[in-house]
Amino acid sequence: MALADSKPNLSHLQVSELVKRLFGLTPSQIHPLPSYDDQNFHLVVSEDDEYVLKVMNTEDSQNPTLLELQTHAMTFLHERGLPAQTVLPATSGQVMSLEDIDCGFGRQKYLVRLLTYLPGTPIAKVPCSPQILYEAGKMAAKMDTVLQEMEHPQLHVLQREKFIWSLSNIPLLEPYLHLMDGDPVQQVVKSVIQQYKTCIQPKLSSFRKCINHGDFNDHNILVQPDDSATYKISGILDFGDMSSGYYVFELAITIMYMMIENPTPLDVGRDVLAGWESVIRLNEAERDALYLLVLCRFCQSLVVARHTVVQYPENKDYVTITTKMGTRHLCRLWELGKEVVERRWFQNAAHYPGNE
Repeated sequence: MALADSKPNLSHLQVSELVKRLFGLTPSQIHPLPSYDDQNFHLVVSEDDEYVLKVMNTEDSQNPTLLELQTHAMTFLHERGLPAQTVLPATSGQVMSLEDIDCGFGRQKYLVRLLTYLPGTPIAKVPCSPQILYEAGKMAAKMDTVLQEMEHPQLHVLQREKFIWSLSNIPLLEPYLHLMDGDPVQQVVKSVIQQYKTCIQPKLSSFRKCINHGDFNDHNILVQPDDSATYKISGILDFGDMSSGYYVFELAITIMYMMIENPTPLDVGRDVLAGWESVIRLNEAERDALYLLVLCRFCQSLVVARHTVVQYPENKDYVTITTKMGTRHLCRLWELGKEVVERRWFQNAAHYPGNE
């Protein structure tokens, strides 16, 4: 996990000077955007020109190959008609620039990129209808299907063996469980990790491999109103958690995050799954693992949030967005059990048109 002093903390003046020097642009407005351990800014240059400046934390800035792959993936998706951001090269022609900046704790190196600004509202901020959830599931499946076609000489870098957000690495949560001492949810998290070891790890070879976006959450998916009373997905953001994984991982991640703000969270799996299976049908092993993988993602979110709050107390409100409801949803899913939840998801998803 990132160290406490690795998150950038640029002032608006530093941002303005950086953008002018690297890209020859003078922003008229600079708005900070939320982020876990990087720093993002929405820049307005003119009425028609808006961008997102991404300043990576010092740890990730030491891995330019991974960031170059993420940028490549975004362009690859964009070229195939999916609404991903694209990078704007600096005046030097580079798509990334390693900058030496003093954010208040000495000069450190931060990788900087300028991306297109995508219009839309995060799914988290619109009424979450079954139609939107269906579209989210469908887009997640389409995205992973397209990413699987991507070629790059450095694809092996996506085998992120010590990456705590990968669903392949659930046991990596164990050293941080002490942060939950005294909290009743700790026992549920311990039990889920144990079940992962016995029920998921031995069956990984039965899941179909792909490249995962890895963070297809309700703040990283933008939507816009369609012609009728429905919404269409207008943006896919933040490829920072991209890694080698499995199709069913992306589905589990999508279901988990779509549950967070939903007034009827137990029905979310049905709608997301229906959208997903309109593109890719789950095989038997994937279907059997889905419930537990959704629980695993809740556990990752809760444990990593506890750690991050210790590291960045000033960022507590953003970091704990998912934990407030996440604890409740995790305990509810655990209490209901696999059989009850699966019946709710799978039987109902089958009734969607085209999924019979």
